[in-house]
Amino acid sequence: MLAPKRVKWRKVMKGSKTGLARTGNDVSYGDMGLMAIECGYMTSRQIEAARISMTRKVTRGAKVWIRVFPQKPITKKPAETRMGKGKGPPDHWVAVVQPGTMLYEIQADQLDVVREALELAGHKLPFKTRVVARGELA
Repeated sequence: MLAPKRVKWRKVMKGSKTGLARTGNDVSYGDMGLMAIECGYMTSRQIEAARISMTRKVTRGAKVWIRVFPQKPITKKPAETRMGKGKGPPDHWVAVVQPGTMLYEIQADQLDVVREALELAGHKLPFKTRVVARGELA
């Protein structure tokens, strides 16, 4: 699973998921990419599950770029714990995704297989996604 090696603050505030992605919103490395069209959190397990499904679909000669990284800790209190006593310990890591964020990119020879692989990866994620080609406007 992806997680930061070290962080400045162990626990962070919730913050906001709203707004549009200003950076990281175009196909920069590969031929096609998977773009988020809704906001949400993407856990490190979801990032890995989508990556595995893509790489299994495009077998050889394909290069995959992961454009998101989980750098926000989510805390959770233990089950059956009384209210109060502060914030719970960090439980897992998430990447904050805004509409327009490019999540994955693939470069391969067969574009129809790449499109299928990206659509398959989109089914693993908790928000709506869209497959875009290089140079295509969002």
